[in-house]
Amino acid sequence: MITDARLAKACTGAYHVAVHTDEDLETLQTRLAALQIEHRDLDAVIAHLTSTAASDDLLLRRMKKRKLQLKDRIALTERLLMPDEPA
Repeated sequence: MITDARLAKACTGAYHVAVHTDEDLETLQTRLAALQIEHRDLDAVIAHLTSTAASDDLLLRRMKKRKLQLKDRIALTERLLMPDEPA
């Protein structure tokens, strides 16, 4: 099973995470969907905050940083879901 710790190590380039079972594949697909939803929701919140005049700059910076982290994790998860060799 692919854990968050293994995914985090893969993010840092420590090693390649192999998807061995259908359960791993389903776990990654579920995680990918959750990350994409969170990224989309955060994008909407950031857009709303930037449209208001009295927005908290620190909060906005933190949200944008989180959004970039999500984007990186989405990209990594998508790479993990791609087969190693062309079919």
